[in-house]
Amino acid sequence: KQMEKENHSMVSEFILLGLTESHELQVFFYLFFSTIYVSIVLGNLIVIFVVKLDPQLHSPMYFLLANLSFIDMSLASFATPKMIYNLNSGYNTISYEGCMTQMFFLHLLGGSEMMMLVAMAIDRYIAICKPLHYKTIMSNRVCIGLILLSWTTGFVHTMSQMVFTITLPFCGPNVVDSFFCDLPRVIKLACTDTYILELLVIADSGLLSLFCFIVLFISYSIILIIVQHRSSRGSSKALSTLSAHITVVVLFFGPCIFIYVWPFNSVSIDKILSVFYTIFTPLLNPIIYTFRNKDMRNALRKIKTKHISSRSIF
Repeated sequence: KQMEKENHSMVSEFILLGLTESHELQVFFYLFFSTIYVSIVLGNLIVIFVVKLDPQLHSPMYFLLANLSFIDMSLASFATPKMIYNLNSGYNTISYEGCMTQMFFLHLLGGSEMMMLVAMAIDRYIAICKPLHYKTIMSNRVCIGLILLSWTTGFVHTMSQMVFTITLPFCGPNVVDSFFCDLPRVIKLACTDTYILELLVIADSGLLSLFCFIVLFISYSIILIIVQHRSSRGSSKALSTLSAHITVVVLFFGPCIFIYVWPFNSVSIDKILSVFYTIFTPLLNPIIYTFRNKDMRNALRKIKTKHISSRSIF
């Protein structure tokens, strides 16, 4: 009887408060984020298909870039469609299984992207600092290994937290003050002491974010210092090339580090930062990496010209 009572009281769904309670803002956010999400999917798909179709882009840098686009597109899709649906319908609940799934994919994709950015930094370091050995070092085997390492890191990162989270008893409050199931907020709703688990989340997510950011910062600093000593022209070109990478790194890791490391959290600030790294950062890849890249623009132009020519034949 006691077990039946506990099962009966278990939470079967969570209530997501979303970004705002204002109906006017909900309509605005619905239109705004719908446009952003479509742009993310189309932009990152363009990157993937252009890299696939153009033989001149079959290089380690663009191979890693295409995989980053896939992760970005997936990162934007784990919660954004649900948020858009909630804004339109006013139905703000999510099932227990759906909530756990959101948290699993958030940390899987987040951890994978962190390591993918590290892999791209390694690629740029070898290309700029060891150009004569670039093709030998960055072989297909090494590139695939870096991709597998990124996904393995993301999987270990999410499982190290989810294996404890799914065993928590949720029998009391079920209101999550966010637009998706955010792990630190969800575990606080458990009907047990979660102090140790909260420390684990901070240590796991916060330190991983901080460690990868420091590694990337040091890597890009070394690259710029080495190139600057070679020639001023080379330094200018390298700075232009690396500025896109550095911009994405700062904008992706900044919110993550602030949310998981900064002790004085504010709900409103956390919501803004969560929107930033789950929605706006995935939009940066096609904008910063692609449409500012000369090779990608030329590849897009060739594909467009080829498509127009094939249509004119028929």
